[in-house]
Amino acid sequence: MKYRSTAGKSPEVTLEEAVVKGLAPDRGLYMPERINPMPDDFFRRLPSLSLPEMAAEVAQSLFGEDVDSDKLKALTEDAMNFPIPLVKVRDNVYSLELFHGPTLAFKDVGARFMARLLGYFNRDNKERMVNVLVATSGDTGSAVANGFLGVEGVRVFVLYPKDKVSKIQECQFTTLGQNIEAIEIDGTFDDCQALVKQAFLDEELNREMMLTSANSINVARFLPQMFYYFYAVGQLMAAGVDTENIVVCVPSGNFGNITAGLIAKRMGLPIKRFIAANNANDIFFEYLETGEYRPRPSVQTIANAMDVGDPSNFARVLDLYGHNHDAIVSEIGGATYTDKEIAQTMKGTLETEGYQLDPHGAVAFRALDEQLLDEETGIFLETAHPAKFKETVEGITGSTVEIPERLVAFMKGKKKSVEMAPNFTEFKAFLLSRK
Repeated sequence: MKYRSTAGKSPEVTLEEAVVKGLAPDRGLYMPERINPMPDDFFRRLPSLSLPEMAAEVAQSLFGEDVDSDKLKALTEDAMNFPIPLVKVRDNVYSLELFHGPTLAFKDVGARFMARLLGYFNRDNKERMVNVLVATSGDTGSAVANGFLGVEGVRVFVLYPKDKVSKIQECQFTTLGQNIEAIEIDGTFDDCQALVKQAFLDEELNREMMLTSANSINVARFLPQMFYYFYAVGQLMAAGVDTENIVVCVPSGNFGNITAGLIAKRMGLPIKRFIAANNANDIFFEYLETGEYRPRPSVQTIANAMDVGDPSNFARVLDLYGHNHDAIVSEIGGATYTDKEIAQTMKGTLETEGYQLDPHGAVAFRALDEQLLDEETGIFLETAHPAKFKETVEGITGSTVEIPERLVAFMKGKKKSVEMAPNFTEFKAFLLSRK
């Protein structure tokens, strides 16, 4: 299958080229030339398929033309080796718990798959060093760093905003060493993302170094995220729940997560509509309300992984719907909440439902709670373990959050990072010094 740029000014490329390049030369994002619907037989069998089995079949539909079938099945099963349970919070409302992977965040799914796919494409070229650039507002950095840790022929540079990620998140990518380098930018996530994008467009850097991205701008990062949408619906089917009126609410920052769900819907997944839940960075909500897209500098919130003022994957949403605002609002609703409202939801849900939300899941749960109709079944995405925001969560709820052993191990490591201003000349010189 070929992949085309959302900007429409670059030639189509192969899957390998899209994965290795990350960003198209015209600054657009790569999209598959077509979206193949899953066969009816797949949906009949979906309730009985295990997570690895289901993921392998969806991966075959997405990537089977470009990757050997047996290899694709093996790498998919290797990537999806942890549970993704659908937990009933109350009648008609379910939490899709995406925090049971190695770094306890939803991005483990895409990052682990991409690491293995890039390793597959690099298998016959051990002389080639691929340099992965990734900007993170929290969980992406840890998921990508751990997904690529020790992968031969790949080096990872993680850019993160100084003092704007949780200490536990920071430990997960600054203590690893080996082929992982952390760069602490004195700025915002948007500054980090801008440096990465500018690097992809710099002729000298691309001539001297093979650069790619592991942010959701990369097709190999965001497309596999549709695995858990299929799996969630399969779990509802297995439980005998009516799947005619499923609503999925996604805590939204850079919009790769919800874009994967929208593509899953195009592949035949029976999702009636989506809700994109925002924190105070409400650029997409404003677009839904007005039809105008006005990016602006992000503001810091307690749901830090969603602190994005110019979401990259908005371009993919526009592309999917042919830039038709009416078509977008017919399938995607929105909501936006302040830190105070997020905190109220975390505390209230623990008291009334006995369920501990992290700040991002709280945004999604609140939007679903306010917008779900009586005849609908709601799924919200709980994207990270509450322990990753231990101080924030405990300060709000007054309840102790136990730290899983996997996180404890990260916290014992020694931080190693390079501090840098949000200056491209300085960043470029740093990269060239590592070639």
